[in-house]
Parts: sequence; structure tokens; C-alpha cells
Amino acid sequence: MSTVDSRRTDLGATLQSTVARTGEALRRWPWWAQVSGIYVAARLVSAFIFMAAALHQGPNPWFPAKPDYWNFINIWDARWYGEVIANGYPSVLPTDALGNVQENAWAFYPLYPALAGGLTGLTGIHPAASLTIVAMLAGWAAALAVYPLFRRKAAHGTSLWGVAFFATFPVSAVLQVPYAEPLSLLLLALALLLVVRRRYLWALPVTVLLCLSRPVGVPFAAMLGILFLVRLLARLREGRGTEPDSGTSPPGELLRLAALTAVTGLAALAWPAAAWAATGDIRAYTKTETVWRGHDLVPFKPWFDTGVDLFGPVLGVVAPFVFVALFGAMLYLPPVVRLGVELRLWCACYMGYLVVFLHPQTSTFRMLLPLFPLALGAALLSRSKAYRGTVVTMFLLLQIVWIVWLWAWAQLPGGGDYPP
Repeated sequence: MSTVDSRRTDLGATLQSTVARTGEALRRWPWWAQVSGIYVAARLVSAFIFMAAALHQGPNPWFPAKPDYWNFINIWDARWYGEVIANGYPSVLPTDALGNVQENAWAFYPLYPALAGGLTGLTGIHPAASLTIVAMLAGWAAALAVYPLFRRKAAHGTSLWGVAFFATFPVSAVLQVPYAEPLSLLLLALALLLVVRRRYLWALPVTVLLCLSRPVGVPFAAMLGILFLVRLLARLREGRGTEPDSGTSPPGELLRLAALTAVTGLAALAWPAAAWAATGDIRAYTKTETVWRGHDLVPFKPWFDTGVDLFGPVLGVVAPFVFVALFGAMLYLPPVVRLGVELRLWCACYMGYLVVFLHPQTSTFRMLLPLFPLALGAALLSRSKAYRGTVVTMFLLLQIVWIVWLWAWAQLPGGGDYPP
């Protein structure tokens, strides 16, 4: 063997030994440090992608070309949250000359800007900085809440891979920008964890806050209602002398679940009710939400319209049914079944909510983040490190696509740009 080959062999052995020792040292860290390490590493990668994209950012509605990192992440909806902190919510809905409601702050739920505004009031820092700090801390806390939820269903290593999938998902870069998603995902993970642990009364304040963070209260209340019916039927079967069911709940537990369902259902309506009370228009919230889609809310219809636009008049009508069938079938795959009834019900109810009310567009990718329990299902699909590493790599590559295609602003021929 030549001297060069010998040196290469020694270098390779040294690198393998170093990687092995590093991995062993990391495995001795407490779980929260391991989760934090994964999450911070993922956010640093996203930050580098943002900074690289900012170098190619041309003229735009917010700042000069080639902005710095902090300006680049404080665009799109971040400006609306800054508007809420500065001026609150309008008491009169803005309209055009024809009386059509225009874009306004009622589309943006109050918890996130309230926390950021409180931080600004306490410290005197700029609202944009407060919004960024709250979002970044909430995203980190969300990862720390996701791990114990996953740990209820899987071993430590698989749960960490689930967190890695969550932290590197193609739209996970939104967890470090001034959007409400990080805070909402933190509250969602905590609420799901408490429901899985059957701590229904402890979940009450969490779900109320969840309903004030983003419009996810309706599907969460639906999930709780179906879960109550499942547990009630199991209880009734046991009362008739049939084989006991592991999902059976004592009467007191059923009452607590019923109370949580009722409170969550009411809390889900709190923000539309607040918009009504403040403006005097019972449809103030829905009118505002539908401004961005350009037409009134008609359940289900936008999916068929989008299907026709993408696939034509025949396949386009069939496409939504195929999509729903495929998603439903996925919920019965063995790795997903291992998530348990609560997490599968949440995924089903949330996707059902999107199918009923969402107008499919480029923002749809971001709205898929609440389906994060499926990240654990993906990790359970195979224990192969090659498979899991490939998923993380593909997710990071797709982050580049999402940031360059949707976050960076480039005017379309007809004006405006695709929203992230």
C-alpha cells in the first residue's frame, strides 16, 4: 500500500471514530438537549437558505433589493401582525367604491400579536423584533412539546427522527419567521399531548388559547366530539356485558371530555364573534377571510374549481375525491395506525376542515403543518438510517424550493405574487 493510500485510510478511520464518539456523546445528552440540538440545527440551515435567497431578492413592496436576513423574514403576513400591534383591529370594515370588503386585520388571530405587543410594551423594542422573538421561541418550544407527544407512541430514537422530520419539513422555515404558526403548533402539540394523556381539564386553557392563535378550533372541537362518541360507545358496549374495550372510559372521564369538547367548540367561535361585536357585521370575519380568495365562501367548491384548472373538466371533478380517498387510505397504513386514535382523528378532522373550507393555493403547503403527527408515522415507516436521512435531505432541498419560489417576492405578469 502506498503512503498516500495509507494516509487516506488513516484519515477515514479517524473521521469514522470521531463521528462515532460524537454520536455517543450526543446520545448521553438529556432528551430536551437532543431535541433542541436537532431543532436549532434545522433552523440554522433554514436561515442560510433565507440569507442566500435574500441576495437574489429584487425590488419588492417592502424594502430595497438584497435585504438583510431580519428584513427578509419580516414580510408578507408579518406586516399584518405589526399593523395589529400598532393600530389594533378596525371597528369599521374597509371597503372599496362598490362596497366590497378589503383586506384588513380581522383575518389575523389575536394571541400572537398580543404576546408580541406585550413584549414591546415591556422592553420598548420594535414590534418586528418582538414578533420575531416570540415566533422563534414558540417554534423551539413546539419542538420540545412534539417530542413527548411522539414518545407516547414510539421509542426515543424514532421520536427524535419524528422531531427531525417536523423540524426540516419543506415549509418548516415558517417556524422562524414572524407568523402565528409556531405559537399555534406549540399549543396544538400541548393540547394533543394532554388529550392523549386524558388530562382533559388541564387541556381546557390550552385549547382556548389554541382557538385564539389560528383558525384550528373547529377541527379540534370536531376531533374531541368524535373521540367522545368513540369512548361513549365503548362504555355502552361494556355496560351490555360485551368484551371490555381498552378505550373504555369511566363516567367521570367522559364528563371531562364532554366539557372540553363544549368549551373548545365555543372558543372556536370566539374570534368570529369578536369581529361581529366590534364591527356590527355578523359576517365580518368570513368576509375578511374570503377577500384573499376573491369570492364568497362556498364549502367544497374551491377544490373542484382548482381541480378543473389543473386537470381539466373531467379529471378535475374526480381529483378531489381521489385525494380524499388516498388520504383516508393513508390513515390505515400500519405506521399511521400506531399513532393512536387521537392523533389519527386529529389528522382526519383537520384535513376534512381544509377540504370543506380551504381555497387551495400556494399557502396550502404552509397550512399542512398542523398534520405534523404524520411525521412520526413517516419515521415509523422504516428504521433504515438511509431512508430517514434521505427524507431529511429531501425536505431540506424542498425548503430551498419553498423559500425561493414562494417567500422571495417576484411580481407576476398580472401583478402581485404567489403567497407563501
